[in-house]
Amino acid sequence: MLAPVGADAGSVRIVPEGNRHAEQPPIPGASVRRTKAGKTTFDLKFEKVRDLLATDERLRSKIRKTASAYGIDPIHMVGAIVGEHTFNVDAYDSLQSYYVKAASYAGSSFRFAYEDEDIADFVARPEFSECAGIDDSYLLWSCREDVWQKTFRGHTVGGKSYPNNRLSAVFFQPFYAGQTFGLGQINPLTALMLTDLVHDRSGYEKLDETDAAGVYKAIMEPDVSLAYMAAALRKAIDDYRSIAGMDISGNPGLTATLFNVGNSRERAQALARRNAGGGSTWPEENYYGWLINDRLDELKGLL
Repeated sequence: MLAPVGADAGSVRIVPEGNRHAEQPPIPGASVRRTKAGKTTFDLKFEKVRDLLATDERLRSKIRKTASAYGIDPIHMVGAIVGEHTFNVDAYDSLQSYYVKAASYAGSSFRFAYEDEDIADFVARPEFSECAGIDDSYLLWSCREDVWQKTFRGHTVGGKSYPNNRLSAVFFQPFYAGQTFGLGQINPLTALMLTDLVHDRSGYEKLDETDAAGVYKAIMEPDVSLAYMAAALRKAIDDYRSIAGMDISGNPGLTATLFNVGNSRERAQALARRNAGGGSTWPEENYYGWLINDRLDELKGLL
């Protein structure tokens, strides 16, 4: 997510509007295959989610209200919703369908684990001792992700081998790989990271890794899911400002990109390191964010 920038305009630089790429970056093969398997196209999927937003004032009102609670422009939420439902999943025909889908998961029994090891037991291992005492959910799970990356990912520890994959993919996918659910398409680990912020801003009950069903209820239920979406976007904006010295709040394509790829803290750190030696780079949109900036006038018209 790096591209050349101009002169430093101060301690926090405002990232320019629009795309850095003249043409849309390549769309991942998995997204292309899913879309073909559904016998549809990206254009049709874009139009479907755009029409859902255009015809549902109740949904637009919820987006505006939630965005206000997190101090972000609602266009960031619109961009994330449109991107997810264009490239990753197909939109339902109505907001009510999301409520119905969420209700279908009620009472499900499952857990977050890898093989026979629950996530709660896993993070209680001594390797995670450096994370003990952290009482902010975002920093706590960020620390645990760091330990996973350094110590467990792709390694054998205590006679047990662990996959060379993300923590969220290994421990937080009890149904199938690559899963995100609901209107906001939030993954379970992201929800656990953001639960303190969502509790503080929206008043929803805090989530716990030992209650997988409770986590899924939160990310499936549209109202709560929108809060987690807004929290993720808020954190991305804050991370880039505080860590990389970049204000990305005026570029919905960048916030959409970060919503898509995740790990805004690590990406902001990488950008800060790149610029620390006198380098000068802007963050750069991916294929997902590129579409949002390309269609920005049309999407702003929905609000």
